[in-house]
Amino acid sequence: MSAIDRLLARERSALRRLEPKEARRAVDRGALLVDIRPVTDREAEGEVPGALVIDRNVLEWRLDPTGPDRIPEADSTDRHIVLFCNEGYASSLAAVGLHRLGLPRATDLVGGFRAWKADGLPVTPPHSRPSPPEPGVLAPGEREGHERDTLHPNARVPTRTSRLPDR
Repeated sequence: MSAIDRLLARERSALRRLEPKEARRAVDRGALLVDIRPVTDREAEGEVPGALVIDRNVLEWRLDPTGPDRIPEADSTDRHIVLFCNEGYASSLAAVGLHRLGLPRATDLVGGFRAWKADGLPVTPPHSRPSPPEPGVLAPGEREGHERDTLHPNARVPTRTSRLPDR
């Protein structure tokens, strides 16, 4: 067994991981469902409607209810949080990190997004990106002399801008 497999098994022992249908019921009861997959995975495979999208590299800052950079939904250390990645590996390690931060009800989805989809739970289809315009041709809504907005159309942006402290 590899070192990462041993670490994953040890860390998962602290979690009460949820199967997809259990996760859906938890969300129905108020749990936060959080997608930590990279944008390329969401674009290629689709998304779970209603899931919060939080990049893995800022997860702890956004979900720390005591921090200045938290999202509004991170309102209690007792909040039930269900993380998911593609297959349930990175999300397990992230959930354990949230435990260490003081969020004991954080967990993850067994099998990740792919298991959710395979169980027939709601998924929005992958996004098709429009072809870039030919050089010299303005995209719809673009004005001469202004840079094009490169934000993914379904990106979830905090309502307030915040900058993480340099560490």
